[in-house]
Amino acid sequence: MIGVNRNGQVWVFAEQHHGKLEDTGLELMSKAKELAKTLNVQLGVVLVGSNIKTLGQTLVRYGADVVYLADHPLLEHYQTNSYTKVIFDLIHKYEPQICLFGATVTGRDLAPRIASATKAGLTADCTDLQIGEHQAGKDGPVHKNLLFQVRPAFGGNIIATIINYDRWPQMATVREGVMAMPVPDTSRKGEIIEIQVHLKADELPLEIIKEHRQDKKVNLKASRIIVAGGAGVGSKENFRLVWDLANALGGAPGATRAAIDLGFIDRDHQVGQTGTTVRPSLYIAVGISGAIQHQAGMQDSAKIIAINNDPEAPILSLAHYKIIGDLNDVVPRMIKAVKERA
Repeated sequence: MIGVNRNGQVWVFAEQHHGKLEDTGLELMSKAKELAKTLNVQLGVVLVGSNIKTLGQTLVRYGADVVYLADHPLLEHYQTNSYTKVIFDLIHKYEPQICLFGATVTGRDLAPRIASATKAGLTADCTDLQIGEHQAGKDGPVHKNLLFQVRPAFGGNIIATIINYDRWPQMATVREGVMAMPVPDTSRKGEIIEIQVHLKADELPLEIIKEHRQDKKVNLKASRIIVAGGAGVGSKENFRLVWDLANALGGAPGATRAAIDLGFIDRDHQVGQTGTTVRPSLYIAVGISGAIQHQAGMQDSAKIIAINNDPEAPILSLAHYKIIGDLNDVVPRMIKAVKERA
């Protein structure tokens, strides 16, 4: 365990690929800024890569008070060993009290290695973070300024709050899309600390010859309108109605895990706890019962319309507008009405 500095900064790992910042780190900075303000400490952001110095000021505009910039040719491609070494050394030197990572492929690989190296705890896939206090036992001491790490548990059927009061830094990964994107402020000032990186080529276990990244077929997080279908749609052929309504509205098709497991649509379109968390202006749920796992991924939508033939479906409790009826009758009429008004 690293030395416990209960007045240390709140840190966020700002993930980047080929000089482009990933949204997850920026989203996480909005919540981290709140935590830092509550604790009356600075927000530090760790940026690791090669030829990325121009990104430091971007992070300041998004809310960073201090950017720890590790720029080195051997950090061009993500490798667990090299990134872990650099970030572990930074944690050992500066002793932050909280370290946060996005629950991306990279974050889910990197955060456990760093937690192991620092002998700290780690809570994965959080959906909320708060600062609070906890008494250890009936007559034990009260620990203040603890990170309350909130995440679904037991398949999403309960919400668990996890704390680490004796292992610091307090560490968590946070699901993509659950935090709002901060608004950049071009007038902000911050400190950029360039880190001396001590790495040798023979310390990297892999030689990366070529990197290929396959983009997702749909960007649900950026879609203002989403029409999502569930198992209640009935078949892959019937799911065409979801596509048609989404196209008519200029939106994107989404789906529940059940619909994807049935082969109605591919996994890139999944909304929910194990898919993408979205907050569009309009979310239309077609044939979706509304399991807790799905609700967790879309409940912050500005307007929700639910179409279901079951008046007791849980999704209806979330919906602003409820349509009880057969989707095979309702959806074609909606498509016709949209086209007539276009």
